[in-house]
Parts: sequence; structure tokens; C-alpha cells
Amino acid sequence: MANHDPPHARLARLMKDPFNHIPEGAKAAGDLLSIATLLGSLASLLPAVAAILTIIWTAIRIYETDTVQHLLGRKDKS
Repeated sequence: MANHDPPHARLARLMKDPFNHIPEGAKAAGDLLSIATLLGSLASLLPAVAAILTIIWTAIRIYETDTVQHLLGRKDKS
């Protein structure tokens, strides 16, 4: 049976769900590729984030020391 829909009707169906004609296996492969890309970008980003958080944590720990608190006049000598 031939499809006798006008061209604009076929285009409207395609625009309504442009991924409808893609097989589920191809969609799953695309999803896996997307996840792999995300994890790869996070893996290269995480060392920089870890370094920044380590610097912040070390600065907080140094700020909390008795010596720094005494130098800032926030703690009396006891």
C-alpha cells in the first residue's frame, strides 16, 4: 500500500517526533556514547575541582590554628 500523504503531512509527522524512525538499538548506543562522554569530561574536570577544594580546606585549617587566631587578635594567649 503506497503512502499518499501530502508532503507537508509527512513533514509534520517527522517534526512531531524526529527520533521516531531511529531504531531503539541506535538510541541505546547514542545514550551510552553520551554517558561515556559525560564521564570522560568529568574525569578530566574532577582533578581541578579536587585541587581547588583541597586549597580551600587547607586555608580553613590554617586559619583555625591558634597561631593565626592569635595573630588576628581573635584569641587570647592562654
